[in-house]
Amino acid sequence: MKTVALWIAMAAWAAAAADDAKPDGTWKWSVERNGEKFESTLKLKLEADKLTGSLTGRDGKETAIEEASFKDGEVKFQVTRERNGEKVVVKYSGKISGDTITGKSEAGERSRDWKAERSK
Repeated sequence: MKTVALWIAMAAWAAAAADDAKPDGTWKWSVERNGEKFESTLKLKLEADKLTGSLTGRDGKETAIEEASFKDGEVKFQVTRERNGEKVVVKYSGKISGDTITGKSEAGERSRDWKAERSK
C-alpha cells in the first residue's frame, strides 16, 4: 500500500514539474543599452510539438517568431526585423526552469544573455 501511495505521489510531482517546464504564456524581461532600459515581451504557445508566438521589442512592435522549437525544457526561435533598410536575424535559445527562461541571443557575431520571467 505504501508503494502505491509513493508511486501516485511521484506521478503527481512529475506532472507538476512537466507543467512548470512548458513554454506557454507571456514572458517579460528588460535590457539596458546606452543608459536606456527597454522592455521585451515574449508570447509563446505550444500545440502538440509546434511552438508559435511573438516578440515585442524595444520599438514596441510585435514580430512573429520563426524557426521555433521546444524540446526537453529548451526553447529556440528567431526573429527577423528590418533596421536601416537591412534585415537583421536574432536567434534566441533558452532553458525553462519554473517561471524563468535563461538563455542567449545571437545576432551576427554579437551574443547577449537574457533572462525572462513568466507574467502572472
